[in-house]
Amino acid sequence: MVNAVSPPVDTRPPVAALPAAEVQLSLPVDEPIPTPPAIPPATLALAAEDVRMVLREQNEQSQILTTKLNILFVANGALLTSLSISRLLVSGSIFSLAEIVGFLISFSLLMGAFLPRQVAVTPNLEDRKFLETYLALPEQDYQLQMLVNLSETYNANKQRLEDTSQSLKYAAYTIWGTTAIMLVHILVIYVASGSASGLV
Repeated sequence: MVNAVSPPVDTRPPVAALPAAEVQLSLPVDEPIPTPPAIPPATLALAAEDVRMVLREQNEQSQILTTKLNILFVANGALLTSLSISRLLVSGSIFSLAEIVGFLISFSLLMGAFLPRQVAVTPNLEDRKFLETYLALPEQDYQLQMLVNLSETYNANKQRLEDTSQSLKYAAYTIWGTTAIMLVHILVIYVASGSASGLV
C-alpha cells in the first residue's frame, strides 16, 4: 500500500493588498539647492568703494614707511660719519666693538626693509586668461570676484608692510642704542683725558 504525501499547507495569514494611493516610494528625493539672494547693485558699488578706500590708505602707509626708511638711512650714515671722524671705531675698546656691531645690525635691518618685495596687484594684467575669465562673467559675478581679489591683495600687501615696519622699528632702536654707546664712549674718553691731565 502506497502512502500518499500531502503537500505542505501555507499557514501564514494572507497579506492584505494596499491600495495604489497608499503606496509610498522610499526613494531619496534631492532637494533643490537654494539660490543665494541677489545683491543690489548699489550695495556692490558701496562695498567696492570701501575696499578701494582701504587700499588707498594702505598705499599711503607704504609711502610713510618709505619716508621713515630714508630718514633712518640718513641717521645711520650720520652716525657712521661721526664715529669715523672721532676715530672712536679704532680706539680698540669694548665701546668700539659695540659701536661696530650696532652699526652693522642697523644697516642690515635697513637693507632688509629696502630690498624690494613683490607687491600684489589686481587684476593681474600679465595673466592672458584675464579677458577670457573675467569679461565673460555677468556683471554681478564680476563685481563679486573683483571684491574677493581686492581682499586677497590687501592681505598679501599687509604682511609685506608689517615686515617692513618691524625692520624699521628694530633699526631705529639699534641706531638709538649705538648713539647712546657713542656718547658714553666720548664721555669716558673725556673723563679719562681729564684725569690724566690732572695727574700731570
